[in-house]
Amino acid sequence: MAERATDGWRHRLDQFGRRLGAALTYPLTSWTRVLAAAALAVVTFVLLILSTFPTYTMQMLGAGVQRYLVRAFVDLLDTTYRSIGVFGVSLIVSYAVLTGVAVVNVAVQLRVAGLSSLSDLTGVLPGLVASGCASCGAGVLGFLGFTGALAVLPFHGDLLRVGGLLLLLFFLGRAGDPRKCRLT
Repeated sequence: MAERATDGWRHRLDQFGRRLGAALTYPLTSWTRVLAAAALAVVTFVLLILSTFPTYTMQMLGAGVQRYLVRAFVDLLDTTYRSIGVFGVSLIVSYAVLTGVAVVNVAVQLRVAGLSSLSDLTGVLPGLVASGCASCGAGVLGFLGFTGALAVLPFHGDLLRVGGLLLLLFFLGRAGDPRKCRLT
């Protein structure tokens, strides 16, 4: 009896791994999707870095977007690196890449299955939101009035970031290849 339960879990984990692999590699199936995922990842990364200190960003961009956008980004990337280190920045980069993959997959799933696939799409949304809040940290929390919340968390909030990334990976694995119905 215990062997059947173990085999059942192995089978489910194997299926989940295949679906996650299909979801992660789907954007690599055409140059258009690769470029779309890359562009979305870059935009997400820039927005997450700029949201780490929203007051500074607003002041710099208010003085001139063309003049200070790059400077604000570089300054805040440096500040982020000094605050959370290489591991924390790599978690933000990972989130940005997974966001690019997830948005490309969601767009294709909407195109292929229409609004009937909304249940799978809403499954990706909590992962995006949870990871996004964890990745930009003080930016979103600052907007909500919890400016120092990540500072009191262990490991400068890296555990929350890892949890958000795992949640996003879970929802990507649950959805699988956006061209295929996951019930078939």
